[in-house]
Amino acid sequence: MFTGIIEEKGTIRKIQKNGDAIVMAIQADRILSDIHLGDSIAVNGVCLTVTTFNSQTFSVDLMPETVRNTSLRDLNVNSQVNLERAMSAEGRFGGHFVSGHVDGIGTIKAKRPEHNAVYYDIEIPKELRKYMMMKGSVSVDGTSLTIFGLTSDTFTISIIPHTIQETIIGEKGAGDIVNIECDMLAKYLEELITNRFASDDHSSEKITGSFLKEHGFK
Repeated sequence: MFTGIIEEKGTIRKIQKNGDAIVMAIQADRILSDIHLGDSIAVNGVCLTVTTFNSQTFSVDLMPETVRNTSLRDLNVNSQVNLERAMSAEGRFGGHFVSGHVDGIGTIKAKRPEHNAVYYDIEIPKELRKYMMMKGSVSVDGTSLTIFGLTSDTFTISIIPHTIQETIIGEKGAGDIVNIECDMLAKYLEELITNRFASDDHSSEKITGSFLKEHGFK
C-alpha cells in the first residue's frame, strides 16, 4: 500500500530485455537508506519488487503484463521515475490509498500555466471515467492528485511548483502518456454494489431515493 506522496526521483541506469519481460536497475538515494530484498517500491505508480540492490541502485523485474499495460514500456536509460516505498504504519498519511496496481494509461492532451500552478488535461479510457469525481483523488504516475475538472473523457489536475520540482510530471507535456490509478474506495464501492444486485436474493431491488434512505444515506 502507498500514499501517492513521492519520496524522490530515481534514474534508470540499466534496462535488460528478455522477450517481453524487462529487468531495470534504478539509481536512487533516499530509497536506499532503508531497503531490503522483496520490498515493494512504486515506480511511476507501479508496485514492483526489489530483487537486488547495492549502495547506488536497486533492480526490479517487469512482467510482460506490466510492460504491455503501463507507461514503463516507454522508459529508457537515464529516464527519471517517481519512487515511493510502501507506506509505514508509523508515518503520516498525507495522500490517499494507492495500491500500485495501474488501472490504465492516460494521455496528456494539454498543459498550461496558470499563475503559480500548471494545469494538465488528461484523456482517459472511457471505462475509467465512472471512478472520477470533482475534488476526488487520482494517482498520476504514482502521485496523489486532486481532480478539479471533468469532461466525458478527460480530467484536469493542477500542479503546484513543489510537485513539479519533486516529481516527473513537470517534465511531461501534450502527447505523453501517464499511469492512472483510480480511487480505490470508488472501485470497492462499485464491486460491492455490483455483487449485491447480481445475487438472486436481491435481483428485484433497485437503487432508488427511498432505497438509499432506508440504508442510511441522507
